[in-house]
Amino acid sequence: MKNLAIIGAGSWGTALAIILAPRFSRVRLWVYEEDLAVRMWRARENDLYLPGFHLPDNTEPTSDLAAALDGAEVVLTAVPSHLVRGVYQRMLPLVDESMVFVSATKGLENVTLLRMSEIIDEVLQVRFAPRVAVISGPTFAQEVAGLEPTALVVASRDAGLAERLQTAFSGPTFRLYANTDTIGVEIGGAIKNVVAVGAGVLHGLALGHNAMAALITRGLAEMTRLAVALGGQVRTLAGLAGLGDLVLTCTGDLSRNRAVGVELAHGRKLDEITGSMRTVAEGIKTTNAAVDLAQRFSVEMPISQQMFQVLHFGVSPREAIQRLMVRSLKQEE
Repeated sequence: MKNLAIIGAGSWGTALAIILAPRFSRVRLWVYEEDLAVRMWRARENDLYLPGFHLPDNTEPTSDLAAALDGAEVVLTAVPSHLVRGVYQRMLPLVDESMVFVSATKGLENVTLLRMSEIIDEVLQVRFAPRVAVISGPTFAQEVAGLEPTALVVASRDAGLAERLQTAFSGPTFRLYANTDTIGVEIGGAIKNVVAVGAGVLHGLALGHNAMAALITRGLAEMTRLAVALGGQVRTLAGLAGLGDLVLTCTGDLSRNRAVGVELAHGRKLDEITGSMRTVAEGIKTTNAAVDLAQRFSVEMPISQQMFQVLHFGVSPREAIQRLMVRSLKQEE
């Protein structure tokens, strides 16, 4: 594995280019905005999504999708979840079965309720059976690009593929653990964003550490119930892609989903919040899919349900918290 294509030059895609460049002979980074690609090529910096970080010399920004994919052995996609299907449909005539496809996107597709690896498989199956893996875990792009120690998970149903990617991607500040539970890894990465919106609400209302600890713990229970119902493993949700990512997203100031919750607690409307954001907070769209999946598989997810009510039906954050607190009493699971 010498040639890497990264599709998507937001903060996360750019950070991945920076951290993975030393492990590959060539990295091509596909940039949606043509003017940004030109600036990145000249200044060696993504001034729009990740300013202040130098792009390595062997990394080639381009707005030409065919050029980005030409000769790639590994295709790593880091685009918002609602764009994944469209991007892979564009890529379909440009890729082949010799390539390995890795998703770095955390989310679920609304309506179909598919995970990202399922979308990739569904689109590419038209031509060939793709080799697919996912990466996920507690990762803020700025810290990865700043070479701060980071640990995450690479998962594939093909254990050998996961191990090869683990070796190819790991470095002095970027440690990967191999896993075969793609379901657990992807559900953890998706649902933690929903819980993080709730964490932002608690922080914005200054409701204290007790409430935050309870939310994280019960949020983990929801994530685990859903993952297991879909065929995932409990131990995956207790690891980096589950608990680790949940803690980071709920407590870190760099979390976009947490920031949305804070603004909701301060009384701002969702349209106003999203209109002022340059990047995507995946938890907003994922909340819809999470509630639909919970209904389809008869999984109890009260936190996700209340975040759905706050985000899309105007229920006040305080009312949502009250509803959670007065639910019928239960055994802890």
